[in-house]
Amino acid sequence: MREITVTIDGKPVSVPEGATLLEACQKAGIETPTFCWAENLTPVNVCRICVVEVEGARALAPACSRRAEANMVVHTDSERVRHSRKLVLELLGSSVDMSLAKDFSTLAARYGADPQRLAGASMQQPVKIDNDQFVRDYSKCMLCYKCVEACGTDAQNTFAIAVAGRGFEASISTEHDTPLGDSACVFCGNCVGVCPTGALMFKKEHDLRAAGKWDESKQTVTDTICPYCGVGCTLTLRVQDNDIVRVTSPSDNSVTGGHLCVKGRFGLSFVSHKP
Repeated sequence: MREITVTIDGKPVSVPEGATLLEACQKAGIETPTFCWAENLTPVNVCRICVVEVEGARALAPACSRRAEANMVVHTDSERVRHSRKLVLELLGSSVDMSLAKDFSTLAARYGADPQRLAGASMQQPVKIDNDQFVRDYSKCMLCYKCVEACGTDAQNTFAIAVAGRGFEASISTEHDTPLGDSACVFCGNCVGVCPTGALMFKKEHDLRAAGKWDESKQTVTDTICPYCGVGCTLTLRVQDNDIVRVTSPSDNSVTGGHLCVKGRFGLSFVSHKP
């Protein structure tokens, strides 16, 4: 594939034609924050935290989806970029519980974001617990669309959930807001696996956190192979007190691509069964 050269923060970077600016930044070792992007999902450009400034362009460009072009000059830490990222962080933090979002507090400090400056309308709502596998706490939902993508063509092709409503009434919902058990959901948990904020969470993890017993210092993480069928999916098990509290799969795994079925993700309770 033909290589092209772009200049990012004054540094020439060669990438394959068709690569995104985010990929170019990663190759150059330039840290670019993301919330709605994942390497195993199609970019949807909704969180806007990854925006960069392209010389000659009117608007800031989402690095996760904008394709690099030959001789493009990009700035990832200009005043305009920093101001935009600061405002995105403030808008998110002022209305959504981002306490479990990876790197949010670090990014807020880096860009001087003060979510309380915009405090007002909130997405606060009761936690939805309608099954024994995972809970839905939409107070933590930033509408990144990752769960919708994983439930759709990027992984499961079940299409059990979508975005419903507009503005502050927008939320991730099943058809007619029916309980998950009555919807098209097959409980694969791929939505849980890609959620960046804890809005979707293993029931065991949720219960431990609610009881104040979630303790990552006491947890071990082990990769193993799913014991069910012959596909050979890699499972990453997080264990606390000899109990499996979370199951994921590496997003770069050649077999799973980070996605699992209901058995692999939620069917391992027999491991810690006590007579």
